[in-house]
Amino acid sequence: MTGHPFTLSATALVALPSGALWWAAERLLTVSDLHLGRSSRIARLGGTLLPPYEVAETLARLDADIARMDPRVVVCLGDSFDDLAAADLDDRNRLWLSRLIAGRRWIWIEGNHDPGPVAIPGEHLRELALGPLSFRHIARSGASGEISGHYHPKFRVAGPARPCFLIDTERVILPAYGAYTGGMDALRPPLRDLMAPGAIACLTGPTPCALPLKGRR
Repeated sequence: MTGHPFTLSATALVALPSGALWWAAERLLTVSDLHLGRSSRIARLGGTLLPPYEVAETLARLDADIARMDPRVVVCLGDSFDDLAAADLDDRNRLWLSRLIAGRRWIWIEGNHDPGPVAIPGEHLRELALGPLSFRHIARSGASGEISGHYHPKFRVAGPARPCFLIDTERVILPAYGAYTGGMDALRPPLRDLMAPGAIACLTGPTPCALPLKGRR
């Protein structure tokens, strides 16, 4: 299995190249910020059009991770849909998502874009505590053993900035998993201020790599 292994609160985790987080002992796969339906929401608001296949692209990536890892539990860390109207998927994508959910525990964490897709199967929680780890949408200062998303962190080494995990001794912030979601520079506040000295940025993609999160004040 490729990816970057690390330990958080004495728990062995792996940051996968796709942007998902794997907890092998619990067979738990975590993803954040799917933003399904982003293109349709922006179109409704009259904004710049995005490619209309972003839902299928995101579901295909999730499908591949689920097939590869065979998780018992999937946790979606909020902003799974761009808004509640975006949760009204077309029949093809709704059936695709339902197939992924079937046969496993599926947890939707509340995000700031949506309170959870209540018309779609799964559990709907504000936060999840499991063993020494806590799962929520937005990081809290002073938290320990925390897994969150929300900020869509990116880090630039050469060429375009790449989505990345931010990892320190107390927390991990996941990249946005959804297609065409944009991102925030990991060296700017509030991300820079949330991460402890010695934090790393683990870049996603076909050639994942972990680098010191330099440039902190």
